[in-house]
Amino acid sequence: MGVFFLCIPSGDGQSESSPFLTPDSDGEHYYEGKNMALFEEEMDSNPMVSSFLNKLANYTNLTQGVREHEEAEDGVRRMTVMVPLMGTFIGVYLPCMQNILGVILFLRLTWIVGTAGILGSFAIVSMCCICTLLTAISMSAIATNGVVPAGGSYYMISRSLGPEFGGAVGLCFYLGTTFAGSLYILGIIEILLTYIIPTATLFEEDAAMLNNMRVYGTCCLVLMALVVFVGVKYVNKLALVFLACVILSIMATYAGVIKTIIEPPEFNVCLLGNRSLKNEKFDTCAKTEVVKNLTVTTELWSLFCDSKYSNTTCDEYFTLNNLTEIQAIPGLLSGVIKGALHDHLGIIDHSIMAGSNRSGDLKDAQKSIPIGTIMAILTTSFIYISFVVLFGACIEGVVLRDKFGYSVKKIPVIGILAWPSPWVIVIGSFFSCCGAGLQSLTGAPRLLQAIARDGIIPFLQVSVTGVLYQPSPSASGLSQVFGHGKANGEPTWALLLTVGICEIGILIASVDNVAPILSMFFLMCYLFVNLACAVQTLLGTPNWRPRFKFYHWSLSFLGMSLCLSLMFICSWYYALVAIVIAGCIYKYIEYKGAVKEWGDGIRGLSLNAARYALIRLEEAPPHTKNWRPQLMVLCKMNSDLLVKHPRLLSLTTQLKAGKGLTIVCSVLDGTYMTRANDNLKTAMAVEKTKGFSHVVVSSNLRNAFSLLIQSAGLGGMKHNAVLMAWPADWKLALGSLARRNFIETVRETTSANQAMLVAKNIDRFPSNQERLKDGNIDVWWIVHDGGLLMLLPFLLKQHKVWKKCTMRIFTVAQMDDNSIQMKKDLQMFLYQLRLDAEVEVVEMHDSDISAFTYEKTLMMEQRSQMLKQMHLSRTEREREIQSITDVSRGSIKRKKQSAVHAPPLNIMCIPEEEVSMSNVRRMHTAVKLNEVVVKKSKNSELVLLNMPGPPKNKKGDENYMEFLEVLMEGLDRVLLVRGGGREVVTIYS
Repeated sequence: MGVFFLCIPSGDGQSESSPFLTPDSDGEHYYEGKNMALFEEEMDSNPMVSSFLNKLANYTNLTQGVREHEEAEDGVRRMTVMVPLMGTFIGVYLPCMQNILGVILFLRLTWIVGTAGILGSFAIVSMCCICTLLTAISMSAIATNGVVPAGGSYYMISRSLGPEFGGAVGLCFYLGTTFAGSLYILGIIEILLTYIIPTATLFEEDAAMLNNMRVYGTCCLVLMALVVFVGVKYVNKLALVFLACVILSIMATYAGVIKTIIEPPEFNVCLLGNRSLKNEKFDTCAKTEVVKNLTVTTELWSLFCDSKYSNTTCDEYFTLNNLTEIQAIPGLLSGVIKGALHDHLGIIDHSIMAGSNRSGDLKDAQKSIPIGTIMAILTTSFIYISFVVLFGACIEGVVLRDKFGYSVKKIPVIGILAWPSPWVIVIGSFFSCCGAGLQSLTGAPRLLQAIARDGIIPFLQVSVTGVLYQPSPSASGLSQVFGHGKANGEPTWALLLTVGICEIGILIASVDNVAPILSMFFLMCYLFVNLACAVQTLLGTPNWRPRFKFYHWSLSFLGMSLCLSLMFICSWYYALVAIVIAGCIYKYIEYKGAVKEWGDGIRGLSLNAARYALIRLEEAPPHTKNWRPQLMVLCKMNSDLLVKHPRLLSLTTQLKAGKGLTIVCSVLDGTYMTRANDNLKTAMAVEKTKGFSHVVVSSNLRNAFSLLIQSAGLGGMKHNAVLMAWPADWKLALGSLARRNFIETVRETTSANQAMLVAKNIDRFPSNQERLKDGNIDVWWIVHDGGLLMLLPFLLKQHKVWKKCTMRIFTVAQMDDNSIQMKKDLQMFLYQLRLDAEVEVVEMHDSDISAFTYEKTLMMEQRSQMLKQMHLSRTEREREIQSITDVSRGSIKRKKQSAVHAPPLNIMCIPEEEVSMSNVRRMHTAVKLNEVVVKKSKNSELVLLNMPGPPKNKKGDENYMEFLEVLMEGLDRVLLVRGGGREVVTIYS
């Protein structure tokens, strides 16, 4: 169990403000750039020792933004910044060291070695060190690929993997940093109540120790929060003290190891059997002792027996085992290492690795960040691994397993090894925890502030009163509640939220239970740092030019795998919770977050995947099994550039059930130079239609529509159906253009083998938010269109709007047909198609519908023949049906062949002198068919009808429009469907 910190500097070495002063009245200050040489010359003239001491005196491990707040607290907004003078050692190496070496090293590493043995601990620590090193390599590549401002790892992940990943991991990293504050505070209280002032406990029982931790921890949290709120400059001034405590504690430990070679310390441990005893209430490790030639019981006897007399009742384990006294620290040359290798190998519940976000202000960030971070990790890895070996080689295993040092008079086990005094470790670890806790409470609110200022998570922008802030451009996002604070920019609300979350960790009241929580969040952050580097490397985008060259995508993937493995090794249920939290935040940002374009790798990956798929996608018609409506929606826009019929977009979403291609098109009158910025994105966003918008500006609207039908799409990803609204104004004087455009569109889609869908009364169609509780979707199957009429209701019923509607199929039979048998055959056909629908056969005279079937499609006779052939055996029937549908599929070539070899069709080839007579017959068909449709489907929610094609002779266009108008008269919602000449349903799987 433990926490192993990785330092991720987030500064690019430059403040948002200029590091050089503008000249004032006395002319003593320097211009930016102009007198830079003078500035550098002055710096070079300083003695090296003096310069180093000056840097060390101004050492801080706080972020750049924290220091800016500190300067503002003085009441004078100074522009000078000292931090860019920092180099690799002061700016990166020392802050990383300070945060990696902390509470776990001093309070828990000895217990880990005692529990897992040297080999087990070595394996655990090595795996964590390798994981951390690989993450540092990935981070170095990202950090040196351009400027990394405030936000650190959050900034790197969000700009590399997009706002969704960035926001999710950023919040998880914020939670990890916040719980790290809880861990350090609990470490402070544990050191205080166990080793410094054990008499200060409010609750005496052993079980009540958790309550002591909660009470004192809450008080400590409030005190630290006040220090951070009042002024982080006080934290800054103590940074060097905290760093010195850590260094002195480590040096004292190594010195103690060396001393054990010369003279092991006099610390003895009393064992009862193989168990160590708390030695705070007795001095003699014996059951009895001789006093004045009399054998008397010792203080230890009274702890396990009812009285001090030898014949009293004692604890059974005490009676059966002997007392022995051993040396706690035999020394490096004692050979105790042989027994500590693997005798007590066990499973460790928690990872020894987590991370923290630190930023430095550097003269050359792209050089200092990789070198400083990697060197710090190598140094601390050596310290951790060497401590594992030295603890096992110097200290008895039974003492190592004493987590709180009760067997050595309540001294930390590492403390009895330290030289010259255990108090070096006690005081050092106490101040180390204080510094790290203050830094967590200082850094976490600023991380949340950076996320809030990006504006990708809506709930972070809601004020306390529930009103969404609308920051002005000059406010720079500071009016967002978690980006807003004191006049100097101190994130007050973010600090309060951090304190509240930190209190949750305090209430857990256990270092061992809090450590895996923050480890999960940090490991997830590391996982995505590795993922970001791997994605960017594999994409090879032109902008990926990191100055750090010692990286490879395979190392990043290995680091990512180790992070994921450590999460589940550490605690599988915490790992699942962290993944679920990150996933929920990701989907929330994706659904409601602000649209951000940061040129991230995920979008680049999507682009590469799309390009690869488009190249592999053949332009040939898709197989029947893969066919789905790929819609091109023809919209009209009014003078305000709003879609005239927004429900057309709703119907598009419902027809596709959220899948398939959608291209929303419109033609604007004018020139491209004047209307280039007009688009349909707003309308699509309102109707939640996922697809592409395409606006063409042209002075010739007819040619523009023709161009769209021919050229929309890319490669094999093209539309196969056109959806438009019925031109209700075609009868008006100004409607001639609409009528001509409509009919020509029908002709062009037919020539392009594309399906045509025309919605009448589109404004009465339900929106995506409505729910039809019942009702019918009626399909009038008059001519075979490849099955499109049957497929569309099925797709509509997949959407929540139409889900509860019932599908009904009506077909028309001639008088000489067997209507009963036709109904059975049609039911069987629908069964083979796996479609649930009610079937009804309507008988009509051949003369009443003949004009409806004048086009070159599969006619009524062919459809009847297909149904009659279902009387064959099941195997033969399925083969025959599929052969018929396969013949009717597809390409123009097959259609021509079918037209040559098909039986004579009842096509109306009308000479010009007989146009009036044909119009009468066509209108008669419309009237008769409309009477039947209205009688059966007047109250239906939607009626789907075959749409016959327009006549070849353009003089009959107006009569064709009248024919369709009469056909739909008296029906509320109608969808005219004209197939594309290919089969779209199949009976086979």
